[in-house]
Amino acid sequence: MANKSFSLELNSKIKSFSKIIKVDSDKSLSIRSFLIASISQNISKVDNVLESEDVFSTISCLKKLGVKIKKNKRGSYLIFGKGLGSLFCKNNTKLNFGNSGTLARLLIGILSTTPNIEAKIFGDKSLNKRSMKKLIMLMSEFGAEFYPKNKYNFPLIIKSTEMPVGINYTAGVSAQLKSAVILAGLNSYGETEIIEKNKSRDHTENILKKNTQIIKIFKGRENIIKISGKKHINSLRMFVPGDPSSSAFFTALTLMNKNSSLKIKNVCLNKTRIGFYELLKKHGAKIRFANIVMKNNELVGDIFVKSGNLKKPIYASKDYYEKTTDEFPILFCIAALTKGISVFRGIGDLANKESNRVREMQKVLKQIGIKSIATKNEIKIYGGKLKKDKRLIKVPNLGDHRICMSSTVLALITGIKTKIKNFETVNTSSPNFLNIIKLLGGKFEIKK
Repeated sequence: MANKSFSLELNSKIKSFSKIIKVDSDKSLSIRSFLIASISQNISKVDNVLESEDVFSTISCLKKLGVKIKKNKRGSYLIFGKGLGSLFCKNNTKLNFGNSGTLARLLIGILSTTPNIEAKIFGDKSLNKRSMKKLIMLMSEFGAEFYPKNKYNFPLIIKSTEMPVGINYTAGVSAQLKSAVILAGLNSYGETEIIEKNKSRDHTENILKKNTQIIKIFKGRENIIKISGKKHINSLRMFVPGDPSSSAFFTALTLMNKNSSLKIKNVCLNKTRIGFYELLKKHGAKIRFANIVMKNNELVGDIFVKSGNLKKPIYASKDYYEKTTDEFPILFCIAALTKGISVFRGIGDLANKESNRVREMQKVLKQIGIKSIATKNEIKIYGGKLKKDKRLIKVPNLGDHRICMSSTVLALITGIKTKIKNFETVNTSSPNFLNIIKLLGGKFEIKK
């Protein structure tokens, strides 16, 4: 469901605002709910689904794999579960993941241990550039095969294994790889054990938690997740809350805009997702959470934000990476507008996102006179010395929604003329982004 290409142009500062908003629903939970519901028993119902390009890609792939999905109304879907190991497609069926790394890794996890699967797998130009080596090596341990051999980016052919056996896996920083192993383990013989030294995003575990026959989590200094394979999964009843990553951009816009305040309603506040907010609060940002409740094993609440400069430049240790993964581009913008040298460590994996996010944000910041120095796993940003005279921010076609959104916020705060190509990529995660910017008073032009 590809959108028509368009560019965005901005040329003026946003005025002060005081608003209440709702952001787009959480993408991670939306995609996971469809995937897990498809291999569950009976009919699952998921409400307030994010209707974005990445989620539409998920629905399209599942339908090609024989899953019946019915839309009741906007954001509400019924998924007719086929049960573990029951997804099926004709040989050489084409599965297009679009721009979604989440869909790619998690669905490959499911398919690797589903019998009789042989399919062509690929994504858009951006996704096809991203290395899938770690995923392929892990799924090969379960017995799946990928062709051509020794090729680690899409397009590929996946051939599932007929006799999958559970594996032992020590997880790194990637929640997607961890989830792929969990999902592959569900239809494997025996037990799959995951040792988690660094706590990463745990939405997959939270969705499965009620299935005590399947998943057991032992919390300690190192989390241990045990998956018992070949057992049925109960159907889902889910309401997807707002996306904390989408909320981060409006939070940043409010913080950096004078005399502004914002309330963002019903946002997922999972502890593995709020590193952005914790980091900024630690540096003096006026952010607070309220009205917190537990829904579907996820914390949900409202975010209140007031404008104000940070008390000191940002220092983010490597411990923040797992719970701040998607928000680094906008954090770099905040650092650029904060006096002093901000330091971000443990960010090496940003090179394998929709774009190399460190390198591309360096290019954006250089255009407004902000110096930065990056190594493989660290960046220093020399903030506060903005050069506005005759400056122009140009963002090429990167296929990276977070770079587009960050550059938009930077343009609205500084008033520097900005041209962002292929802005339609933002629809992969936040289709209402521009509507909310307009509601807050931001001005822009769309160029077809």
